Amino acid sequence: MKPLTWLDARNPDQPFPSPENALGEPNGLLAVGGNLEPRRLLNAYRQGIFPWFGRDQPILWWSPDPRTVFFPDLIKVSRSLGKRLRSGCYRVRFDTAFTEVIEACAAPRPDAPDSWITPAMRLAYRRLHALGYAHSIESWEGDELVGGLYGVALGGAFFGESMFSRRSDASKVALVQLGHFLHARGFGFIDCQLETSHLLSLGAVTLRRSQFLALLRQHVDRPCAPGSWRGFEPPEDRPLGRST
Repeated sequence: MKPLTWLDARNPDQPFPSPENALGEPNGLLAVGGNLEPRRLLNAYRQGIFPWFGRDQPILWWSPDPRTVFFPDLIKVSRSLGKRLRSGCYRVRFDTAFTEVIEACAAPRPDAPDSWITPAMRLAYRRLHALGYAHSIESWEGDELVGGLYGVALGGAFFGESMFSRRSDASKVALVQLGHFLHARGFGFIDCQLETSHLLSLGAVTLRRSQFLALLRQHVDRPCAPGSWRGFEPPEDRPLGRST
């Protein structure tokens, strides 16, 4: 069994071990400890590493194999989803309600009563949002937030963290519009971290970790200044993604 690296919370510049040193079981566990300061988090994302831990656990850092991603122009749009996009029943906005989105993602669910999006995680990503790295993509029905997702943008890579939906297809609409937004700006992929049947049904694919890290290196250092995405209004009359 490979030894785990313990990170010093007082040293945000302590390097992570190579993702290739991650454990096979549990799949992808790489390091323990450290902190959730912006510098540490951004350094992790640049190397294909992300934090994921429970309320009573230390900070755990992961780089699983395989890795699940969306290519922004290949998100599947079913006939019913395309109809919903064309109907304009939801209006998608960017970065107008980041705190509300992350709080909604953190809310208990029937299959997950204890969210991994702990208060410490929520604070950390709100700080990244204030710095222009973390973004929310929101589906609105009138003045009501009914779905969305949030994640981190670095260079030409977007790292999706979580999504929620209070209405049918609300999070899917936000995802499709995010795909259009990223594709138009030359982003290479959306990292989904772990495989689920729901993500695969929407067009996500799995890559070996070595393939994912090579893809990451192609895109993460692309010049792209951080900043708010607020004010972006996706087109209402265009069904985006790949129709099925």
